[in-house]
Amino acid sequence: MTAEVMETCLDPVLSRLVTSLKEAESLSGEQDLGFLQTLLESKELNALVNVHSKIAKIGKDDRVAPLLSSSMQVALEVLEQLAPRCHISPLCKEVFHLLQTPHLQSLLFAHDSIAKKDFYPHLPDIPMEVDEDEETIKIVQLVKNNEPLSGAQSAEPIVGATIKTDDETGKIVIARIMHGGAADRSGLIHVGDEVIEVNGINVEGKTPGDVLQILQNSEGTITFKLVPSDGKMGQRESKVRVRAHFDYDPESDPYIPCKEAGQAFQRGDILHIVAQSSCQDDAFWWQARKEGDRNARAGLIPSRNLQERRIIHERNQMEKNKDPKAENDDFDREMIATYEEVAKLYPRPGVYRPIILIGAPGVGRNELKRRLAARDPEKYRTPVPYTTRPIRTGEVPGREYIFIPRDKMEADIQAGKFIEHGEYKGHLYGTSAESVRSIVNAGCVCILSPHYQAIKALRTPQLKPFIIHVKPPTFEQLKETREAAHARSTFDETNSRGFSDEELQDMIKSAEKINFLYGHFFDDEIVNDDLATAFEALVQLAQKSECEPLWAPATWVQ
Repeated sequence: MTAEVMETCLDPVLSRLVTSLKEAESLSGEQDLGFLQTLLESKELNALVNVHSKIAKIGKDDRVAPLLSSSMQVALEVLEQLAPRCHISPLCKEVFHLLQTPHLQSLLFAHDSIAKKDFYPHLPDIPMEVDEDEETIKIVQLVKNNEPLSGAQSAEPIVGATIKTDDETGKIVIARIMHGGAADRSGLIHVGDEVIEVNGINVEGKTPGDVLQILQNSEGTITFKLVPSDGKMGQRESKVRVRAHFDYDPESDPYIPCKEAGQAFQRGDILHIVAQSSCQDDAFWWQARKEGDRNARAGLIPSRNLQERRIIHERNQMEKNKDPKAENDDFDREMIATYEEVAKLYPRPGVYRPIILIGAPGVGRNELKRRLAARDPEKYRTPVPYTTRPIRTGEVPGREYIFIPRDKMEADIQAGKFIEHGEYKGHLYGTSAESVRSIVNAGCVCILSPHYQAIKALRTPQLKPFIIHVKPPTFEQLKETREAAHARSTFDETNSRGFSDEELQDMIKSAEKINFLYGHFFDDEIVNDDLATAFEALVQLAQKSECEPLWAPATWVQ
């Protein structure tokens, strides 16, 4: 191909650029312009520009549209023409049978429906009769789908609402609208509306179960004749978020009004409580969706009131069957954990949340604390604990411990100067509140590894700690990793031996107990099966607590 012919194949814009380059080359003599000329003359670039030009010319009115909306009728006419010829031509016979296949006919039917825009539900005409009395009546039509409508006796996936018998009047009323469901989306059905008719059937004197049976037997659209409630309580989403402190599976809950309407969740999940009427004041059920799932229909969850009753009942049953010799955990279980209102806590420059490592004795939280402090001593600091025990050989006052008389420490404890304290082998140990505040005020990250019973004293709006549960792995992994690392038993003050199997089992049992009693307080957890891996996980969580907005008790944010 000659240069002249090549230029005629170029895009007009590219052709002008090539001409300009040739002129520039003759003026400047720069050889680099030859590379640009080769690029502009390449087939690949010209093909891309051609595609771009084609796409750019497509306007909003150039959308692909069906040429006809009667392809099914055309197919039937073709079949009539082919029928007499099938015995003559094998090709006609093949086309004749092909046009009768269900898949092709369904495809043609769908094409015609879309071409006619015939894909919306067909609602029957609204009946125009007027009731003789003066009571306001509204007629609402909904398309039946797979959303729950529940009653006192049974449940059937229908329109996303709850009905009940009014205690005073005995009439069927709308008790709850499932947020995001069909009834809610219609905007026409409200809590308190009285149901008069369903699909032309009068429901006076009927039970919720009877109404559900009517709905269950209905097909297509469902027509409700309703007396509007006085209040017309609309549905408005609240801003309330809660952290669940327990697991919930509606499928295993015998008391939920409608299992299909339930919202399952696990301990630690953040739930968005949807305010409907006085939803949060409901004695038994709330509506909620998991945080972040904005398009999902809200589901039923046990209210705080109901869940507290359940927990109290379970504890009473456990107390009846409890071994008198078993350890008493009443003090630790004094708070009934159901839901905790939370909000996003945003990091502030120069103000770091204390990191608290909770775990069973011997699990390695003190070693993790030591390594984190050693990683950046200017940033991560740990307060020096106080003790009443005598100083030992090699210890330096103020380095390992601050040694004070027992009467002085007891007085300071009574005065509330210690954020956590305890007694071990006749000696008091504790961490002063002032030492923690001084680290935080200095712009450093305070690291603590207290006894797990100190969680309630440390988890305050003033400290806003980030609490991590350091957990042991399975017994086999625990034994293998501790022996491989030649770990010394923390239960032996001389540290002259490894952990016994009994001590390892106790460590796992203690971790389970901590998780049962305080697991809902933890922001995250680390399984210390390998110290190096666990330490890297700790570093990542420490950075997360410094840089990311995280869910925290709402009282910490207000």
